[in-house]
Order: sequence, then structure tokens, then C-alpha cells
Amino acid sequence: MKNLKMFFFKILFISLMVALSMKGSGINLEDLQNVFHHNLETITLLSFPLLFLLTIYMLSRPKPVYLVDFSCYLPPSHLKVSVKTLMEHARRAREAGVCWKNKENDYLIEFQQKILERSGLGQETCIPEGLQCFPLQQGMAASRKETAEVIFGALDNLFRNTGVKPGEIGILVVNSSTFNPTPSLASMIVNKYKLRDNIKSLNLGGMGCSAGVIAIDVAKGLLQVHRNTYAIVVSTENITQNLYLGKNKSMLVTNCLFRVGGAAILLSNRSRDRARAKYELLHTVRIHTGSDDRSFECATQEEDEDGIIGVTLTKNLPMVAARTLKINIATLGPLVLPMKEKLAFFVTFLKKKYFRPELKNYTPDFKLAFEHFCIHAGGRALIDELEKNLKLSPLHVEASRMTLHRFGNTSSSSIWYELAYTEAKGRMKEGDRIWQIALGSGFKCNSSVWVALRNVKPSVHNPWEDCMDRYPVEIDI
Repeated sequence: MKNLKMFFFKILFISLMVALSMKGSGINLEDLQNVFHHNLETITLLSFPLLFLLTIYMLSRPKPVYLVDFSCYLPPSHLKVSVKTLMEHARRAREAGVCWKNKENDYLIEFQQKILERSGLGQETCIPEGLQCFPLQQGMAASRKETAEVIFGALDNLFRNTGVKPGEIGILVVNSSTFNPTPSLASMIVNKYKLRDNIKSLNLGGMGCSAGVIAIDVAKGLLQVHRNTYAIVVSTENITQNLYLGKNKSMLVTNCLFRVGGAAILLSNRSRDRARAKYELLHTVRIHTGSDDRSFECATQEEDEDGIIGVTLTKNLPMVAARTLKINIATLGPLVLPMKEKLAFFVTFLKKKYFRPELKNYTPDFKLAFEHFCIHAGGRALIDELEKNLKLSPLHVEASRMTLHRFGNTSSSSIWYELAYTEAKGRMKEGDRIWQIALGSGFKCNSSVWVALRNVKPSVHNPWEDCMDRYPVEIDI
């Protein structure tokens, strides 16, 4: 509507200028008025197609999606555990007969300790209460308690910071990969905050660590259909129910990396919210290579040989991740890269295809397209690989490494802890572009691209506000 008004103002201004110029040149305006009067019908008929096309354009063009604010859950201090404490828990569990009952299985504890020492996780990551007591509490009640504390903690802070009332929310998208009770987590939120009866709610499950970007993309699509409303996206994962107590090494890796966390994001398609919004969503790119068996099977929740449920990570995972990432980059590149980089990529492609097959693929310089990178903190190896392949500097991956160190792998919400880190450091300036990229089971690689609408300051209760003076920290690589 604003653009339509500007269009008519421009037409009026041009007409006025033409009239003044004619008056100054001696042309009789009365004669000109007579010509317009006699040709009014023709002018009207010619105007209808123009107005029709203009109306179609205004109605069909994508509506801007603004990120008003977001909130990351900060676990209470009593949930913090050091690597030493985790190992003591593991030994105590074995002695209590919970897992690894035989002393011959001490190598499993040593295996986990080696992974933890090399993982890039610090001494203040958090695990839920149900896993810090004996006997372990991994039932439905304990799992619901963890998820409720995370989701409600993030949402309470989001509503408090934005001043938006729960009744104003028209769209709700929740993602949690492995914990999907009935009623759903989305219904749990509707009940807690008494959201309106006609809310459009979705609950995404089983979509892995990349589901946060998927949820943003789903909300974006709904915001294109439903006018003048707010959407909330909630991304989390449950740790309580997913602790693996078996002997399969490939399933023990997740015990060492995943920690408590979650985020709530407030989106809007209302034009008046642009003035207070932090970011505008520019692009989302979703790649799913699940049609290939190796991709589909590289990260699978299943039972081990003793019937204990865990997530198996196969040896194909690095290869699958690299291939899926490559497709995502190839799709995103033309949308964001400057013309020089597009041309260099195209020329290299032609040379390799027709003249020099041995030529290495050209890796575009994405530092020309983005000022900030939020790489899913899935593990140190993942961050290392993306830093190397995208030719990023240590500063570009600082947010990802520090998030992994302070909060661990919080699954789909990790990219929001990274964005919060960048804000807390005071680095987000107006016009800065942000690339959030996440990989997850299936296998999927998803990207979202944002632009800062102002110099962004950290919101109240930013998850880093109590430790920002200590970061970045040195991490042994």
C-alpha cells in the first residue's frame, strides 16, 4: 500500500512539472485541457490495464518477513556440569548397574572421555535434572519437565522483551526432533499461553539439527498467506529421553555433544513492525538428499544389538554432509554473491567441463556476501570443515566455536545462540548480512539469510550477558 501511494504521488508530481514547464514555454493550458477532455475516454481505457497490472504486482509480490526479536533459553546454574563431573556420573551409573555393568566396559567410559576432551565443549554446559540424579529419571514426566522449562523460559522472556501479547500470535511453528509427545509441544504452548482458537499451529518432528531453518521457512510461507499477523517459531531438543546407555560406540557420541537449550523467535509481516524489528528475512534455501540411501541412513535413531535405543552415526556422514552442503551452496550462491564471483564460478565450470577436467571446483568467496556466519555448532569437526572449505577467518567462526564451548550442541537452536553472541559483542551493524547454516539427519542442509535493519543491541537477558567478558576463550585445536 505504501508503494502504491508513492507511485501515485510520483505521477501527480510529474504532471505538475509538465504543466509548469508548458506554462513557462507559452503553451496554452486551456487548449491542453480541451484535448484531455475530448480524449478522456481513451485515457481512461489505457489506464485500466496499467492499474490492473499494478494491482496484480502489489498483491502477488512476496511480503517482507521481519524478525522482531528472539530469545534463547539460559539454563539455571545448578544444571552446569564439567567434563570431570560427567565422567563421575558415568562411573557412578556403571557402579549402580544402570549401564556398562561390567568392569570390562571401562573402555566405554574412556572412549567418551576422549571425545569430550577433544569436542570443543567447555566446563559449563548443561544437562537436565533427570540425568543428574540416581536412579536416572528418563520417563515422560521428566522429559516433559525439561522441555517445558526450556520452551516456557524462552517464550516468557520473548513476550516480556517485545511487549507482544500471546493473543496477538496468529502462527506457531515448533520443532523438536526426537521428543514428540501427545498432546504435541505446540498444543502445550497453546494451553500455557491461552493462544487464540484459530491459531495456525504446526509441530515438526524427526527433522534433526537443521529443523530450525525449516521452521523459519514454514513460518515464512504462512506469513505470505495470512496478513497482518505475528508468527512464533520455537526450536528445541530433549536430552532427558535421549541419553544412550548401551555399548555401541557410534551411538555414544551424541551423549558427549548434546546439551540443554532452545530458542523462541518472533516474526511479523506487519509493515509497522519494520521500525522496531532487528532483521529482515531475505532468503531460505532447503536441500534434502534423502533419496540417496547413504544420506538417509547416515544418522538414524534405532535399537542396538541389546535393544537399547540410540542414534547411530555412520562413517558416510562426513561425505554425505559435504555433498549436501555443496548443493546448498550452489543453490544459495546465485542469490547472494556479487556478479564478479558468479562470473568466476561460471568460467571455472566451463573450463572444467570442456577443457580441463582436472581443474578444481571454484569456491566462491562468501565473505563478499555476508558479514556474519552462524554455523550450526554440531561439533568441532563440523566447524573446522566449514571454516576450511569456505575459507573463513577465525573471527567468522568465533560465534560457532564459543557457542559450542559454552552451551554445547543445542541442536536446531544453536544458530540462535550464535546470533545472540554476535549481538552481545556489539558487532551487528545496520545493513550487515547474516548466513545461518545448519545440517541434520535425513540428510538435510538448510540456510537462512537475514539483513540487519539497524545497529542491533542485545536484548534483555541475552544468554551471554553473564559471561561475555570471558569470551572468546582459547580452545586447543
